[in-house]
Amino acid sequence: MPHQNEHPAQPAGAPPAPGYGPPRLGRSRHKARKTGLRYVAWGTLALLLATGGGVAYAWQHLDGNIKSTDLNAALGQDRPDAQRGGAQNILLLGSDSRAGTHGKYGQGVSGARADTAMVLHVDKSHQKASVVSIPRDTMVERPACTKPGGDETPGAQQAMFNSSYAVGGPACTVKTVEKMSGLRMDHYLEVDFKGFQKLIDELGGVDITTRKAIDDPNSGLSLTAGKHRLNGEQALALVRTRHGVGDGSDLGRIQLQQAFVKALIHRAHTVDPLGSPAKSYALADTATKSISADSDLASADKLLGLAKDLKDISPERTRMVTLPVTYDAQDAGRVLPLDKASHQVWTALRQDRPVPESATSASVGDKADTPVKAGS
Repeated sequence: MPHQNEHPAQPAGAPPAPGYGPPRLGRSRHKARKTGLRYVAWGTLALLLATGGGVAYAWQHLDGNIKSTDLNAALGQDRPDAQRGGAQNILLLGSDSRAGTHGKYGQGVSGARADTAMVLHVDKSHQKASVVSIPRDTMVERPACTKPGGDETPGAQQAMFNSSYAVGGPACTVKTVEKMSGLRMDHYLEVDFKGFQKLIDELGGVDITTRKAIDDPNSGLSLTAGKHRLNGEQALALVRTRHGVGDGSDLGRIQLQQAFVKALIHRAHTVDPLGSPAKSYALADTATKSISADSDLASADKLLGLAKDLKDISPERTRMVTLPVTYDAQDAGRVLPLDKASHQVWTALRQDRPVPESATSASVGDKADTPVKAGS
């Protein structure tokens, strides 16, 4: 069936993005904790210790920051069964909404797409995790979805993965992931461009080391080889960069995103949540303003509980892979899932096992030697 014309947004005046085909020029004492949600936990804990009578108001304020979607109402009962034994699946989304950015990340671009999507599988012991990145340009079967306003969006046999968010919001992306994986998403968490940038600035930057220079005029990132502390704007440029690394495709960008997650975790280790209650609360305030979640998770109390559940998962106990894909011979700007290998990945998670090395051996993802590593 012909592919739909659902190309990713490009900044105004930018040259067409290179596709996925072969490249044209040769192609502490503290335990490690999962980042992002930690700041909600830290901020609320510090608040409890420092403010006494003001806690109820401040907690209510944090709750009011969080935008939510009722997945149960949107998706109904036709969903995979929940996993047993305490394992969890959480869909992490980075949306490319330009709201509030005054056109800085693309003039004439409206709406939002699931620019970044990662399935976080937490094992039943809550000591280990697997992360599966789904390339945004993967051609998938998109199910019929109900829009936030109640209208129905018809399904499509061959649709670009990130179109699911554009046509039906986060609930449609969750439904698409559940259909392709057979895994029930217990929760979803989303951060947009503006919120991500503010959160990194509030944290004080993130340390990385580049093995070679990166220069991508499309994202605005220009880094020499060596050590850097990235501010929010630079960090956002890094996770959006694709033209300055690898073959110029989204697969190279995924490698940068995964490396940045590890760098963010390393940076989080240096922050003392009780050293400055005001700073910790500011982090919690920024974090809760920056994220959207499903209604079962959209409260400071629930996020705090999830943060506690994830606190013992370290980078060393987290396996990060990209969904096994191959280049689409009909469209160099798209990739297709490798059915057998993808089945191996999703089966491993359904059975609460690590993703086997064999599942990704034939994939064109996870092949690039990313030029970025965590820390300085």
